[in-house]
Amino acid sequence: MRARNKLNLRQIASLTKPGIYSDGGGLHLRVRTSGSRSWVYIFRMNGQRREMGLGSDLDVTLAKAREKASVVRELVQEGIDPQKARLVQKADKPERPPVTFGEAAIDLIDSLEEGFKNPKHRQQWRNTLVTYATSLWAIPVAHVTTEDVLAVLKPIWTTKAETASRVQQRVQRVLEAAKVKGLRSGDNPAAWRGHLELLLPKKSKASAKHHAALPFGEIAGFMRVLADRPAVAARALEFTILTAARSGETRGMTWGEVDFERKLWTVPAERMKAGTQHEVPLSDAALGVLQGVRPKTAVSDKLVFVAPRGGQFSDMAMSQLLKRMDRDDITVHGFRSTFRDWAGECTARL
Repeated sequence: MRARNKLNLRQIASLTKPGIYSDGGGLHLRVRTSGSRSWVYIFRMNGQRREMGLGSDLDVTLAKAREKASVVRELVQEGIDPQKARLVQKADKPERPPVTFGEAAIDLIDSLEEGFKNPKHRQQWRNTLVTYATSLWAIPVAHVTTEDVLAVLKPIWTTKAETASRVQQRVQRVLEAAKVKGLRSGDNPAAWRGHLELLLPKKSKASAKHHAALPFGEIAGFMRVLADRPAVAARALEFTILTAARSGETRGMTWGEVDFERKLWTVPAERMKAGTQHEVPLSDAALGVLQGVRPKTAVSDKLVFVAPRGGQFSDMAMSQLLKRMDRDDITVHGFRSTFRDWAGECTARL
């Protein structure tokens, strides 16, 4: 019996001279003048010398090559032509249909599940692609072209500018992930820089979505009216305005996040849009709001602002409050713009 396992990884890495190098037992590594290297199994059948390729050394490790050689060796010893056996095996095993864009999209969304801050965000990802990129779902992900992407974006590019941007970014992400997994190659047809930006019209500033904001000169009067409303939602909105917070940060706030002695509110990273912990200094007015809703025994993991029926307020609670105040002209998020305008015009920059 011929010696086997003559080669080791270090030797293989150093082999650059063209030739055939034996690992024993019929397994060889062929190095070509072009520098490419591949595994071959050399054997004799019916008195003839035969070779059977086992794959490139870039795709097939030494251990895997030995495993493949062992299977071929057994077939030869049993008098079975391994090359014919391979053809029969391929014929018996139907090829897997190509992965579609829709399958790649669902796979990506599933893989990103833990990164989504809430189920709503996950559903938004799926809904955006289902609603606006329907024409892509049945196309093999390897065959999606620039024309296919433009067919999705052009109808909404100027009429639904913000949505169109989200669609473009999410289609690009799906195709990038597919390329990493070896499901497609070449440039990304949904890439913006140097590609789609040259093919789609520039968006007008008017198409950008802005949250209606209250002029900061009117904020004092608005706060006096708000203070007269007894609902807990009013206190939540009051606190949101005083801290320039996002409504979701206020609605999910717990007593354990508040340090009354240091006058500090620490929002944990998992509740921040940017994914990093955020510290908010609390003014006397903001502390006053908290003291007004603080129970005698404030449990650290309990919500600060509790909905009338218990639990967290919905994301529409403060917006509905504004409607009841006949203030359809402004939005909750717009108060952040009010704060920025005030800070930019009435405070000194450090």
